[in-house]
Amino acid sequence: MDRYFSYENCPYPIRADIQKEHREYWQRLAQPGSWWSGPERVSIANESRVAVKCTLCKSRKSVLSPESVEGSHDSASQLPEVAVDAIHRIITDQTRISQSWVAKLPKNGLSTEAYVELAGIIVCVFSIDEFHRSLGLELEPLPVPVEGSPSQYRPAQAELGTGFVAMLPKEGLTGPERDLWPNGRSANVIRALSLVPPAVKDWLALSSAQYLSMEGMENLVKQDDRSINRMQMELIAARVSAINECFY
Repeated sequence: MDRYFSYENCPYPIRADIQKEHREYWQRLAQPGSWWSGPERVSIANESRVAVKCTLCKSRKSVLSPESVEGSHDSASQLPEVAVDAIHRIITDQTRISQSWVAKLPKNGLSTEAYVELAGIIVCVFSIDEFHRSLGLELEPLPVPVEGSPSQYRPAQAELGTGFVAMLPKEGLTGPERDLWPNGRSANVIRALSLVPPAVKDWLALSSAQYLSMEGMENLVKQDDRSINRMQMELIAARVSAINECFY
């Protein structure tokens, strides 16, 4: 994996922890996951890149209801059609994803657990890709997938009630998930992926490098290895969230 993310052509110095987390995520991306195989996980990542310029997605984005525009997505994978549509919606039209739409996915062949893992892959890959785009860098070649079967592990404590999908409770985690929340603290934005615990760990690891760790959140002034202070970071984060119409 050392051949990935060298950043040799980057006009700016890249912190070592960012390079490390990007490489390590690429390694995990290639492995079998909880509900998708290695080749499928890499295909999801590739499809998220195709979605950015999808003709159907652009047409749907311009109308009141995405369901009013029929057609096929520009696609570069052999993933099921329901998965391709989910990937494209998360990338291009996430603000109009509704609870009723998510609830219909299992009837169309995409389990809720597989949907959560898919969303977790997209969140991480898109974050890394946007990092490259913002620096004027070519997107990193995707890793070579590793064969093997998904674990199909579902945490026993997952429950419905807060979001569109089942999540782990904020407190009282036991078994393999007992240490999932850093410092025993959680928030809904983290719990959103907790139906697939490895997706939470991936997101936290990447976020700790590109933004702040959960422990770093407690520092409201400036972290020693960051070039801007916490107020400046939150100003940028809030602006990006507003542009992306994030409902948080």
